[in-house]
Amino acid sequence: MLIKVRLFATLREGRGKEVELKPEGEITGKELLETLEIDEEDVAIYLVNGRDGKMDAKIKNGEVISIFPPVGGG
Repeated sequence: MLIKVRLFATLREGRGKEVELKPEGEITGKELLETLEIDEEDVAIYLVNGRDGKMDAKIKNGEVISIFPPVGGG
């Protein structure tokens, strides 16, 4: 199984723009975040193949996950 994960803004720090993962079995969005050491409260937008995704749904082979942090500014 191969999953592509695209990270944006501050989530790229120490991880890069895109990560390819090959989990042994099925994995959920929450488990993906744990693997990438990202806290769930640090995620504002979670997309699966460009559409709104559910964190508790199983990720399928070949899917592209995009993760955005909350927007900050001053």
